[in-house]
Amino acid sequence: MGIFGTQLANVVEWNESSPGTLLWKWQNSEIKKGSKLIIRMGQDAIFMYNGRVEGIFEDEGQFDIESQIIPFLTTLKSFQFGFNTPLRAEVLFINTKEQLVKWGTKSAINLPAQGLPGGMPVRAFGTFSCKVAEADVLIDKIAGVKNIFTVEDVKERIVANLDQLLMSWIGREGRDMFNLQMDAGNIAKGIMSDLDMNMRKIGIAVTDFKIESFSYPEEIRRMQEKAAAQSMVGDMGKYQQMAVADAMGKGGTGSGRGVASDMVQLQMGMAMGQQMVQGMMNQNQAQAPGGQQSQALPSVSPKFCPNCGTPTTGTKFCGNCGSQLFA
Repeated sequence: MGIFGTQLANVVEWNESSPGTLLWKWQNSEIKKGSKLIIRMGQDAIFMYNGRVEGIFEDEGQFDIESQIIPFLTTLKSFQFGFNTPLRAEVLFINTKEQLVKWGTKSAINLPAQGLPGGMPVRAFGTFSCKVAEADVLIDKIAGVKNIFTVEDVKERIVANLDQLLMSWIGREGRDMFNLQMDAGNIAKGIMSDLDMNMRKIGIAVTDFKIESFSYPEEIRRMQEKAAAQSMVGDMGKYQQMAVADAMGKGGTGSGRGVASDMVQLQMGMAMGQQMVQGMMNQNQAQAPGGQQSQALPSVSPKFCPNCGTPTTGTKFCGNCGSQLFA
């Protein structure tokens, strides 16, 4: 607000010096002759007289109040300024822009979980967006009590309802309490619908609601990490592939070089072990039962297979059982 020249003229405007303000009441109730109204982008100006809304102006720009505003006021169309007769009216400014707000549960919510008699304490964090949907409703519910209404006031109302809404929507359809993030989108959609219905009672619309993360107690997180580690160790081949890929991704420098070296040594050791086992198996196969060497194969094909008795046809392997017939 500013005073120009003499006391007979003033400027009715809102500079939005406080971020996140949704409603702001012009502090000077006397509008003098020659006064101007300035409406900026994303603002509405509302004139009130004797507690009643007289006109809502949405177009941005600068307007002469006497000639461009008063003729559109419901009960003040014929108001005439005199030397000592200022217009005693209230002017409220509404911020029509959508506001993005971060939220978080004030304390942990105990959700029913199998095996936990007292429930599992969970906290949640995210964002929501809101805007003024019905200015007249907001004015009716708020303007008579406050000169300013901010997104923090909206946040306070929303957070007050979040605990109950989270418990209600998480508890539906038998959701996995240990993997809530996977269904966070559906939970958030249900909560947004309920919040929007509740906040419209004061003229505020909740246009978006997101759950960015669920936070579990430290002991629950340790249990999850341990379970994940056990699952990975159960598939050693997969573990090796992941470890090698991780080492290569680190470019072979710093700690990555040590990891890659360890993995190479591990693979070499496993290869050597496999060779030793294979050698022992070959040795056992080359020996007859009782530790005696097996007899050497004949140099010509026998007439009958010594293993199954099938007549031979001069081939090196038996056509019936596949045994080698001669060297």
